[in-house]
Amino acid sequence: MMNPLQKERSIIHINITHFAVAVERQIDKGLKDWPVLIAQKKSARTPVYDMSEEAFSCGIRKGMPVLNALKICKRCRVVPIHPARYEQAMQYIFKQAKNYTPLIEQGMDDGHVFLDVTGTSRLFGPPADMAWRLEKQIQNDLEMPPSWSVASNKLVAKVATRLVKPVGEYIVGPGEEEALLSPLPLSMIPGVTISDLDTLAGFHISKVNELKKWTHEQLEIPFGERSRCLYHAIRGIDTSPVRLSETQAPSVVMDHTFSEDTNNRGDIERALYLLSEKGGKVLRATNRFAGIAGVTVTYSDGLNQARQVSIKPPVSSDPTLFQSACRALSMALTRRVRINHIRLVLKKLFFPPIQKEFFDNGKREQELRLSETIDKIREKFGDIGVFTGRMLPHRQFPVSLG
Repeated sequence: MMNPLQKERSIIHINITHFAVAVERQIDKGLKDWPVLIAQKKSARTPVYDMSEEAFSCGIRKGMPVLNALKICKRCRVVPIHPARYEQAMQYIFKQAKNYTPLIEQGMDDGHVFLDVTGTSRLFGPPADMAWRLEKQIQNDLEMPPSWSVASNKLVAKVATRLVKPVGEYIVGPGEEEALLSPLPLSMIPGVTISDLDTLAGFHISKVNELKKWTHEQLEIPFGERSRCLYHAIRGIDTSPVRLSETQAPSVVMDHTFSEDTNNRGDIERALYLLSEKGGKVLRATNRFAGIAGVTVTYSDGLNQARQVSIKPPVSSDPTLFQSACRALSMALTRRVRINHIRLVLKKLFFPPIQKEFFDNGKREQELRLSETIDKIREKFGDIGVFTGRMLPHRQFPVSLG
């Protein structure tokens, strides 16, 4: 019996495991059957962007420094990242998915796609048939076999594909959600973080059926506001909609790899400020404002933590972009482990409105004019022509952008 908290829906999840490697192998057939790493550049401290199943089996994980990965598996071939290739492949998958429904949500060029096909059976047949046809189209045209699932919500559908990947299918009928999740380790449940697992390990709990014995009130003691999310997740309850996506929402992405792992907040913020300046310059050059600032930090042990905040009203001035990025950074830094990489993503981009009310009593307009003036000075005299007091003691602070 389906939980009364959620409506009966039909959600298809398509997942091409190790997506970037799959794309690269289609271009270079010589990579087939070799352990492969995808990294931004062949540098010791660069984090692993993606890896093949062979490399994964050796213990290599996303976010792990390339040097560490190569120590684990010396046979690994390192291939540079080609974002345009991954985007093109995702656009093809998106185009095929649009044949069945306009309600499509895709990841950031990572081979994940959700389709809400509720109520479309009269047109296209049962959801499983749609998923099967989509699988065959992807397999035939891209030669990249996906795993797929059908379930009543995104959370359960994602768990189902995790159970059958790298290739396979799983259909979860309405009311079967709890039975599917109960015997699984908590690490397989989307939204359960490393921090959550560490906390639960202190109670000798590692599986869903063990945690289900706790009441909501008991969960509140160690988890506070997160208790409600956990209570629902382990029961397969997920009311989140499939978010509408374009083929690829425009965004500005800036990366920095630290020369040495650090947990010094000052060093991290200086790197983030430089990324904010570079990102702001791109926004101003394209006459756009950002409505969301996202920060992803990569810890020394390979764990990634991403958080984002809304910017209201949207801006393109460096100071406000940095302030928003710092808010996201504070939410992302949840551990005492050092980090080796930080990424800033500016998205939900707008063309600036004409209305004067858009600006906050002239303050943000002044910030924008100042940022534009700094852009002009740097165009004439280079980046060292002018810099903020925040960066004064660190004029040579290195930053690599990608």
